[in-house]
Amino acid sequence: MVGVELTYKEELEKRVSWQLDQATLKEIMIPSFNHTCSTLLDVELVMRLVKRFVGLDEGVRSSAALIKVAKLMDSYLAEVAMDSNLKLEEFIQLAGALPAHARAIDDGLYRAVDTYLKAHIKVTKQERKLLCRLIDCRKLSPEACLHASQNERLPVRAVVQVLFTEQNKISRQLDWSGPMSMARSPNSNRHDAPGRCQSKREVSVQHMEIKRLKEDVVRLQNQITTLQNQLEKVVEKKKGFFRWKKFILISGSTSVTDVGKRDFEEVGFGRHTPLTKGKNSHRWRKSLS
Repeated sequence: MVGVELTYKEELEKRVSWQLDQATLKEIMIPSFNHTCSTLLDVELVMRLVKRFVGLDEGVRSSAALIKVAKLMDSYLAEVAMDSNLKLEEFIQLAGALPAHARAIDDGLYRAVDTYLKAHIKVTKQERKLLCRLIDCRKLSPEACLHASQNERLPVRAVVQVLFTEQNKISRQLDWSGPMSMARSPNSNRHDAPGRCQSKREVSVQHMEIKRLKEDVVRLQNQITTLQNQLEKVVEKKKGFFRWKKFILISGSTSVTDVGKRDFEEVGFGRHTPLTKGKNSHRWRKSLS
């Protein structure tokens, strides 16, 4: 829309934002014709559309429409993340433009973050932490958690958090599927109709499922312990490095003359050798003769 007045442009963006939940990924992948934008796609335009959509009244914008827009933005983020000219601030702003409750599952957002890390290999450790803060580990599916636990591009602390969250999920499943959860109270048999007895096959399947979940818990605990040990080793190495550096600085501050003077005093030369010329020194030389 080159040469269009600003008022008409804003009115058109406003109307598009009202129907953003009905748009497709292909429709919002608009090329950038602005010379100030360094990316291939017009990220600034999509950002304005999302902000206008979020700012709509709840009567106009339903929760179902918000979920659709969240899925659309996750797909758009995964596409635009491959652009090497996309800045980290733009990615974070676009990912955080929607409220947290708009995403029931963060698998799409995790895929977009992983794509950004693949395309931008020069991202620093601190920037990786900022990207991982966008993801809620509690909203990741088991498949996404498994991928994240083996993802070398993520920081170690983020991987530990994913494993810890998955361990809590499995522990809750064990609590819910335990034998006590299916036990009936003594008074319930008097009023409720007797339930169907489970067959041996069903009982064996449940036991196998519980056994598998317990093995998963043990495996996750071992992985968490290994990662924690690695973190402790890294911290100890850093502490040892700074301790040696401090020792070198302190020892290096001692002057050479002080060291020489101390050495001479220890061997006894400084206490007996006369330092002034005069009668005392002359007598001392005669006594030696």
